Amino acid sequence: MMKNVHLAPEADEDDLYSGYNDYNPTFDTEDLENDPAFQQAVRTSHGRRPPLTAKVPGTSGSRPLATGYGSKTTLSSSMGRPMTAAVQDGVARPMTAVQAAGYTKAASRGSAFDPLGQARGPAPPLETKNEDSPEGKIKQLEKKVNELVEESCIAHSCGDLKLALEKAKDAGRKERALVRQREQTMSPANINLDLTYTVLFNLASQYSGNEMYAEALNTYQVIVKNKMFVNGGMLKVNMANIYLKQRNYSKAIKFYRMALDQIASVHKEMRIKIMQNIGVAFIKTGQYTDAISSFEHIMSTSPNLKAGFNLILCYFATGDREQMKKAFQKLIAVPLEIDDDDKYISQGDDPHTNLLIEAIKNDSLRQMECERKATAEKYIMTAAKLIAPAIETSFAVGYDWCVEIVKASPYVELANDLEINKAITYLRQKDFNQAVETLKMFEKKDSRVKSAAATNLSFLYFLENEFTQASSYADLAVNSDRYNPSALTNKGNTIFVSGDYEKAAEFYKESLRNDSSCTEALYNIGLTYKKLNRLDEALDSFLKLHAILRNSAQVLFQISSIYELMEDPNQAIEWLMQLISVVPTDSHALAKLGELYDNEGDKSQAFQYYYESYRYFPSNIEVIEWLGAYYIDTQFCEKAIHYFERAALIHVSLLLPVSLIVGEYLYNLIQCTSTQG
Repeated sequence: MMKNVHLAPEADEDDLYSGYNDYNPTFDTEDLENDPAFQQAVRTSHGRRPPLTAKVPGTSGSRPLATGYGSKTTLSSSMGRPMTAAVQDGVARPMTAVQAAGYTKAASRGSAFDPLGQARGPAPPLETKNEDSPEGKIKQLEKKVNELVEESCIAHSCGDLKLALEKAKDAGRKERALVRQREQTMSPANINLDLTYTVLFNLASQYSGNEMYAEALNTYQVIVKNKMFVNGGMLKVNMANIYLKQRNYSKAIKFYRMALDQIASVHKEMRIKIMQNIGVAFIKTGQYTDAISSFEHIMSTSPNLKAGFNLILCYFATGDREQMKKAFQKLIAVPLEIDDDDKYISQGDDPHTNLLIEAIKNDSLRQMECERKATAEKYIMTAAKLIAPAIETSFAVGYDWCVEIVKASPYVELANDLEINKAITYLRQKDFNQAVETLKMFEKKDSRVKSAAATNLSFLYFLENEFTQASSYADLAVNSDRYNPSALTNKGNTIFVSGDYEKAAEFYKESLRNDSSCTEALYNIGLTYKKLNRLDEALDSFLKLHAILRNSAQVLFQISSIYELMEDPNQAIEWLMQLISVVPTDSHALAKLGELYDNEGDKSQAFQYYYESYRYFPSNIEVIEWLGAYYIDTQFCEKAIHYFERAALIHVSLLLPVSLIVGEYLYNLIQCTSTQG
């Protein structure tokens, strides 16, 4: 049946938007709740809809039902229960497949969203753990043991070994109490073996760190003998290390071998380290043949620098020339496993690449590579210097063989260093001509080697007082490598002997700017300031040097001398006392100490040190004169005669011209003789 619809009036041709706000009141549903006619129809049976019932699947009455959400689906239920509009607390909600979340339209009008139903009453409290129960006490005690072990390890890492041991002992006591409590409350199968192992191992380690080796061995023995600890046998390595520290080498070898038997072959690196320790123990006992067997096995399976160097030492001890050569070749062939230095050189104009190169140029990985390379070079150089005199008829031929081997290896830059060491060996043998000839071969080499050779040549000519040649080679060394501190020091020395102290100081300063630990330059600049009478700066230089060279007799004497020039005799005496504690037989230092006490008026102390100086060097005329004069002053003429006779004898034996001093000696001698008569 058609309903009458009120059409909107036609829009005025002049008003394009007229009629848009007009609507049919039939579609106005906003005020239905306030419409009395509509509410009356809803409350009567005429306005109610019949309840929806679900039909059993397969019946002809089955029809799709629509829910308030989603698409229309065919309602079916295997339980055959009627589905009606769900009612929760008297409020209708849409039919869904899950339980309501607690949100309803009615609730949203009058109260806040309450999914947990807290508005209906307080929620029941959570169940709390009872820490007074046996299980709770065990957990707390176990936690305390772990904390003590951790504190012990932290104290050990901080260097507080005593505290670390105390914590380890406390952890051991609490762990034993924990074991007893577990045995009382539950079966022994529930004992925490990992915790027991950790406590015992930490305790043994702390005993060892505190050098309580007997207690450490006993604790390790408890772990090793307990078959329940699966990996306990590996700790025999730790026991062997302790025996090695105790110099009980036979037991150390025994335990190393026992540990080696219990370590699987898959742990290749650990087995290699144990075999290396076995070889070292054999060297300590002088069993070089057995040590050679261990190191040869290492070099054939997993070669490394330490094993190769130790192998060379063993062959050197046995005097086997051919095997020394073969071992040196094996050492040279050990791979370093580091990249070339080319990757640290800037590539082109790419700013990103150059920035990356700058970032990795001095990172921790680069430093590790440099340390590994420096270690390899140290082993190779030491081995070459050791075997060169032994593998051939002369050390020169041996050096030549080592140089040829090194030139054919990745360490080709070490060949020049070996040649320079060859020249230094000539110097030790006082063969200066051969040393000079060897060093002159490097005048046409690259700058670094040329600078090193020229530095040594400059030093040689300086020792021979050929200062012109020394200055020439010093200039060559400086021009080849301006940052060579030794070359700059040599140049400063050649200027120092010419008397130009200011210019010499400039070279020493430049040397120290390049290498602040160059002790030669620091000592020489102190002497230069002393010559220039800049005593404060000289003292500052020698005090800095004393901080580096604590027991240097020359430095201690220079400090004392500067304090004497600064008219501070007490400080001069104090530093001389330190000097004679380092060199108690230095007659010159003892005489100087006697002179300082004599100037202070302390004759007894002066006599003591003068007499000590005479006892170590009875030919010092000045000391003899002072002692003779001292005995005359104290009226012991018979003792004074002995010293004056000796002084006269020294003058005659040295064919010295008769001087006023000798005349004075003779006069004093006559006076003493007449007094006695």
